[in-house]
Amino acid sequence: MPRRLAVCKAPGVAGLDRTIEFCCRGAPSTARVRMTPFKTIRARAEKRKGGPKALDRLMPAKPDLKRLAKLGDDRILAEMTKRVFCAGFAWSVIDSKWDGFEEAFLHFQPAKLTFQPEDYWEGLLRDARIVRNGAKIMSVRDNAAFVQAIAKEHGSFGKFLAKWPSSDEIGLLDLLTKRGSRLGGNTGQMLLRFVGWDGFVTSRDVVACLRGAGLDIGEEVKSKGDLAKVQAQFNAWAEETGLPYTYLSRICALSVGEVRGEH
Repeated sequence: MPRRLAVCKAPGVAGLDRTIEFCCRGAPSTARVRMTPFKTIRARAEKRKGGPKALDRLMPAKPDLKRLAKLGDDRILAEMTKRVFCAGFAWSVIDSKWDGFEEAFLHFQPAKLTFQPEDYWEGLLRDARIVRNGAKIMSVRDNAAFVQAIAKEHGSFGKFLAKWPSSDEIGLLDLLTKRGSRLGGNTGQMLLRFVGWDGFVTSRDVVACLRGAGLDIGEEVKSKGDLAKVQAQFNAWAEETGLPYTYLSRICALSVGEVRGEH
């Protein structure tokens, strides 16, 4: 079941640093962190990217839960597969071969894939239309069964995602890790981003922004404790600003790192 992390505002003057308190399984029961207000981070991003309008143009499409709920299970499985194969590999190569992936994997129809005999899967190991990585190929079969199971429980995988609150992304990532195949870590986060679910991504720049704002996390966010801190901070910023988590994450990334000429 999704769980909402508690976020409490400390009494004070609007615009000043605030204290957040969070509780989460796998992290210390309580922790207090004094953080930079998000308006300060946004102002820095605006300055770096050429002003408020320039920053707005760099925002992704606003998350659309109705569109996500209508997304077919085949498209969910296709995106799972793309994210799995892109992990540790040049994305451009996967993109260039994607039409072959669609054909080889029967256009990612979960029911068809779970019904295929062993000979079909063994044949994919010799199929030049795709990247022939045995473990990743077999993850498609496992994830087809995963998508079918979730769809049976909730009507479709898209409907399941649309109902899961952004305030508990770490719970969703945990489910993807445990029930899916090779969907842990950054792969799961990128899957959620590409299918249009509203969440954060712990990229290098986002983590640098969080650390610079005062959050006590490692340079790479991998532990459950650090993920819980990140979730609680994004929850606090979402409450503070009313912005989608996807926007918060993007603005964080654009507030640090190299200026890439997007003025």
